Amino acid sequence: MTATTRPPEAATRGTKAAVPGAEALERGAQGTAHSAQGTAHGTKAAAPGAEGTGRAACHHGEILQGVFLDERRRPVHGLVTLPMNGPGSTARFAHRPGSPPDEVTVTPAGRTKARAAAVLAVRECAAHHGAKPCGGELTLTGDLPVGLGMGSSTSDVIATVRAVADAWGVPLPSETIARIAVRAEGASDPLMHGSRPLLFAQREGRVLEALGSALPPAVVVGCTLAGGAPVDTLALPALHHHDDDLTAYAHLRGMLRRAVTTADTALLGRVSTASARLRQRVLRHREFPTLTAIADGTGAVGVQIAHSGNVAGILFDPHAPGLHHGLRRCTRALERAGIAPTRTFTTFASPISEEFPWTNTSRTPSAART
Repeated sequence: MTATTRPPEAATRGTKAAVPGAEALERGAQGTAHSAQGTAHGTKAAAPGAEGTGRAACHHGEILQGVFLDERRRPVHGLVTLPMNGPGSTARFAHRPGSPPDEVTVTPAGRTKARAAAVLAVRECAAHHGAKPCGGELTLTGDLPVGLGMGSSTSDVIATVRAVADAWGVPLPSETIARIAVRAEGASDPLMHGSRPLLFAQREGRVLEALGSALPPAVVVGCTLAGGAPVDTLALPALHHHDDDLTAYAHLRGMLRRAVTTADTALLGRVSTASARLRQRVLRHREFPTLTAIADGTGAVGVQIAHSGNVAGILFDPHAPGLHHGLRRCTRALERAGIAPTRTFTTFASPISEEFPWTNTSRTPSAART
């Protein structure tokens, strides 16, 4: 079986809604290490005109998103993403010696969040060295569809911060990258923290709970709803949460914690489906009933969606009998319903993943099934 085509590129970059795992920073900052070796705190900054690179992956929407109580019993908006390796953003940043620190040019034009992140990262890195900040040139490339809820803007922002840090020879920790990302975007996905399942306060840039080392093993048939149209999250109606919501999301949080701990794929599907259904109060996906019906009719464990976009997925247990037949039936059913399948990927990297010639969300093995 071969992977299906990617979602169509949207015309403009979508705006993220209100939105930390050091594995991703270690991977994403491998380029940083090359220029940072031998650089100690307090030493001079990278040579004028030095160039740095950075990269960040994307995600495939969320497993869970809602309002949760933090350690001080405050209601906080939080989410758990479904990470996906492969597609992402790459940034290159070159110093422009003597220029004002706010003078950062961006290619392609219009990436205002990435530009804001570059300015903030320059100031952070210059302060680290006790040096005078300067502007520079930022170039972004990537293959992410925009406005679908796959974290395209966050991917741009994180890649940018890593590129600036690489140019300055400053290994920024993931918590600092998260802080910069939230200042640049207003809200951020936890992509700077890698693929570990985290309950992340997207508007505050902090981890509410580390749920475990990996999501339960699952095969995901991705698709796009509403014809792959981009979503401007700021245009969505505000959802005012009540005590009943706090109770519901606390229950789903506990279920997801148990699913991760026990590598229970079926329980993962129940959580993601319930969260997606609650989100329909805002997104109102016309195809959502069809999506869940296809999942029920093809042996899937549930569905997941982008809670601020039109990307979605149908989740299967990789150990289920007749898996490949179920995947084929699912893809055909989506096509018949006018829902475009995009790619099929897994939440794990293990020998069984070799049976699936498509993207994996994790470079480390998923938790062992008990």
